[in-house]
Amino acid sequence: MCACVCVCVCASDSCHEELTRLREQEKLLKSRVQKQELLLHRLQLLNQPQSVCMCVDVSDCAQVFISGSKSSGFYSVKPQGSPSPVRVYCDMTEGGGWTVIQRRVDGSERFNRSWAEYKDGFGDMESQSGEFWLGNDNLHYITAQGDYSLRINMEDFQGNQRYADYKNFKVDQYRLTFGSYLGTAGDALSGNYQVGVSEWASHQGMKFSTYDQDNDNYIRSCAQEDKGGWWFNRCHSAHLNGLYYHYGHYSAKTDDGVVWFTWRGWWYSLKTSIMKLRPSEFRIDPTDDPNAVRNLGSPS
Repeated sequence: MCACVCVCVCASDSCHEELTRLREQEKLLKSRVQKQELLLHRLQLLNQPQSVCMCVDVSDCAQVFISGSKSSGFYSVKPQGSPSPVRVYCDMTEGGGWTVIQRRVDGSERFNRSWAEYKDGFGDMESQSGEFWLGNDNLHYITAQGDYSLRINMEDFQGNQRYADYKNFKVDQYRLTFGSYLGTAGDALSGNYQVGVSEWASHQGMKFSTYDQDNDNYIRSCAQEDKGGWWFNRCHSAHLNGLYYHYGHYSAKTDDGVVWFTWRGWWYSLKTSIMKLRPSEFRIDPTDDPNAVRNLGSPS
């Protein structure tokens, strides 16, 4: 009787040890599977940037880049304060991490839009080269998160390219503020390019205007005359949301083209305009081409 009890007890101890070992092995295998699934998911994101849906909370394209997704394309981000995720185009060139807020390339989208349309955003948010405006609410949410820099890449119809960088870019409840300028296109936003013109030419501190919501300093409506929404003063020396002309030099009743005065003047409408944001403290990827910015601004 005693021998039988001893055998049963020993068998029970052996089973418990084996069960513990198997449970530990199960945990190890599950951990390996999770790591493999995460790696597979990241590879899928890199191969399919058009249909990306981030599984972690990211507030802009800089965080998308830092998380390991370094292909240009559409991603889902959720800026602080935003009530819902926002679909954005992330430009991973020129160091990476750029959130594109405006793109003009071919005149396929109409930019003479209402206050509500500019508020929410509009345009082609599906194709890699579509035209769009990200939305003034989204600009507010993104730039309220911290110190952002604005880069504007421009091209004329002769293939010449220029850029303009502004520190401390912010859209606070539709009002524009920005800091120092650096670039090759000239400082059209501040109006400091000529003595005595900043009073009417500067866009500093101006509230956004559309044809149905006039907030400029002009006796009439700049947005109505110049056919697009912008941070008008009286009226502008920069207006990248103007009427798209499929050639450079144009004639009209007003200077209503895609204008950057300090580069091509009021009566030349640019072929391409891309506006994009990135946190000022973002560190440029050392693997990116160090000549990208310099080449963009080189004389043609």
